[in-house]
Amino acid sequence: MALATMHDLMIAELKDIYSAETQLVKALPKMATGATSPSLRKAFEDHLEQTQEQVSRLEQIFELLGQSPRGKKCKGMEGLLEEAGEMLEEEGDDMVRDAGIIAAAQRVEHYEIAAYGSTLAFATLMGHTEIAELLETTLNEEKATDELLSTIAEEEVNVSAPGMEAVEPEDEDSAADTPKKPARGRK
Repeated sequence: MALATMHDLMIAELKDIYSAETQLVKALPKMATGATSPSLRKAFEDHLEQTQEQVSRLEQIFELLGQSPRGKKCKGMEGLLEEAGEMLEEEGDDMVRDAGIIAAAQRVEHYEIAAYGSTLAFATLMGHTEIAELLETTLNEEKATDELLSTIAEEEVNVSAPGMEAVEPEDEDSAADTPKKPARGRK
C-alpha cells in the first residue's frame, strides 16, 4: 500500500494496530497462566476481555471505512510478545519473575498507547469523529491498564520481591564526607 495521503497512513496504522491486538489476544492467556500474583493474573484475564472488545471496535472502524483489517503482521508487537514469552520462561523467584512480566506487559501497553494516540490524532485531524471516539475509548483503556499494572507492581509485586528490603537512607553529613567514585560505563 502506497502512503500517498494521510488517509492511507491512518489505514496502514489501523491495520498494524489490528494485527497487534489480535496477537495480544493469543498471548494474554499465557501471561495470565504464567503470573503467580492473583491480582496480576486477574489483570491479564480482564485485559483479555477488554482486548477482544478492542478488536471488535477496530473491526467496526474498518467497516466504517469500507476497508479490510487484514494487512501485514505487526513486527513491533511480535517482538514485544516474544520478550514477554521469554520472561514467562525464566526460572527464579515468583515475585521477581512477576515484576519482569509486568515490565514486559507495560512495554506492550506503551506501544499500544503510542499507536492509538497517533492514529487518534490522524482521525481527528481528518474529521473522522466516530472513528476518533472509538480510538479514544481504546486509548483510555490502554492507559488505565498501564496504571493498573503500575499499581500492582508498586503495591504488591515489587515490594514483595527479594532484594527490595528497605534500605536505610544515608546520613547527609556522612554522604558529604565520602568521596564519590567515578561512574563506570558498560564494557
